[in-house]
Amino acid sequence: MSAAIFTNGSILALDEGNSTPEAVGIEGERIAAVGRLCEVRAALPGATEIDLAGRTLVPAFIDPHGHFPDSALVKLLRADLASPPRGECRSLSDVFDRLRAKISETPRGEWVMGAALDETALAEGRMPTRDELDALSRDHPIWVIHTSGHCGVANSMALARYGVTEETLDPAGGRYLRDASSRLTGGIEGLSAMGEMGDTHFLIDRANFRRCFAAAREEYLAHGVTLAQNSWAAMPLLELFADVAADGDPDIDLVLLPVAEIEPEFSEIGLGRTWPENRHITLGPRKLLTDGSFLMRTAYLTETYYTGAPGEAPDTGLPYISREALFAEVKKLHDMGFQIHTHCNGDAASDIYLDAIEAALNANPRDDHRHTIIHGQVMRQDQLFRCAELGVTVSFFPAHVWFWGDKHYEEILGPERSQNISPTGWAERAGVRFTIHNDAAVTPTRPLQLIHTTVNRKTLSGRTLGAHQRICALSALRAHTINAAWQVFQEHERGSLEPGKLADLVMLDRNPLSTPDGIDGICVVETWRRGTCVYKAQTEEIGERA
Repeated sequence: MSAAIFTNGSILALDEGNSTPEAVGIEGERIAAVGRLCEVRAALPGATEIDLAGRTLVPAFIDPHGHFPDSALVKLLRADLASPPRGECRSLSDVFDRLRAKISETPRGEWVMGAALDETALAEGRMPTRDELDALSRDHPIWVIHTSGHCGVANSMALARYGVTEETLDPAGGRYLRDASSRLTGGIEGLSAMGEMGDTHFLIDRANFRRCFAAAREEYLAHGVTLAQNSWAAMPLLELFADVAADGDPDIDLVLLPVAEIEPEFSEIGLGRTWPENRHITLGPRKLLTDGSFLMRTAYLTETYYTGAPGEAPDTGLPYISREALFAEVKKLHDMGFQIHTHCNGDAASDIYLDAIEAALNANPRDDHRHTIIHGQVMRQDQLFRCAELGVTVSFFPAHVWFWGDKHYEEILGPERSQNISPTGWAERAGVRFTIHNDAAVTPTRPLQLIHTTVNRKTLSGRTLGAHQRICALSALRAHTINAAWQVFQEHERGSLEPGKLADLVMLDRNPLSTPDGIDGICVVETWRRGTCVYKAQTEEIGERA
């Protein structure tokens, strides 16, 4: 379809004035006209008119932080060990049943991997052990990775394959867990300790990567996402993406975040210098990591956790990188001209990162750098005001309110501090431009549910967690569209319905602004990418998801 006009419904342009035009006209892959119907018709004579029939048109959603195509890797290549509401594992018995099924279809000697395990949702409240995995098979290396991606458990054969012995020392920012007699339990915490077992590319070959790429693409488009992100791309993964990029348009757009440690070689003499000329798969910010996960109690805090991990006293978590090393990495990337996205879950981690940015800016002032804090789950008000002063932006993870808010309230942070996880209300009042994300596959890519949670801040049990941190539906929509485009310097190409921008559109069955307490029941009817309808829901699907 070369030209089309959308009209007869609610249209939320999400431009600077949050206009609600009568019609939007597209031609080719761009938006050609926006405004009154008569004006759009005059600009596009003979265009096909698409009747919204009272439905709502918004810009396509943009993933500000995720790990495409991890969701498909879990579903297609690994044993899916997720618990409700994401999966079906309620106990270790369920976990072991799924691993046995995977073992039965895997040749002897080949790896068996389980993913998305959340021990806090299991009846036993713990991870499996090395011995329990050994009991499932001593003929397969077994690796079970936590839903956070920050820890896992290996059986004896996997430890041997990876070269971890009873004499192996803990690396900086990680540890190999041991029992009271100092014997390895199989537990491994921290990316430095997990090594490639903690990376997306682990056990992935070219054919399987392409199969998972296609499956993840269909999932994202079905939920209205046309720009996805892989925010932790080590060299083997970048090579797989480059292979896809060499083929042309992959039918979804992607921003890749190379890990900081491969610079400057990557850009000066490596793959970054010869990256395929593909406008659909592009290299974006460089990525750093400062701390771990709240579920593991390795997010780095200024105050102790409300309760300790099972059998341990409360502590403040731990940094994954020294202050000196972080300062050096931030300065290196800043001086190279890169935007920096940095994982900071705890407020102590955010303190160190903000210090590093301030030092880099003092040494080398740079306007509009848009360095970003990823997650910022317990950022304090003073830190948000500091972000505004330094020009730092934040991508929050409000999905935690829904999936783990009750755990935060009862165990992890306690009744008081849990009210301020993902403090979007504070950020808005401090004047910090921010986005919201799902960090897929930690939580699934579901923009409307994420927006609903950000607006309503309800936990799985129905508890309201931090009513003062709520933002309105319009602000939440902007956080997943135009702000997300801006956060990776693509606001001139996408994120709002304005002439000249890409015709990336989503048709919803209802207006989120009219039903703020029911946004999670709204359905994507159609997704348009670059002027082409790439997803159309069946009538029964809309009814089932409503």
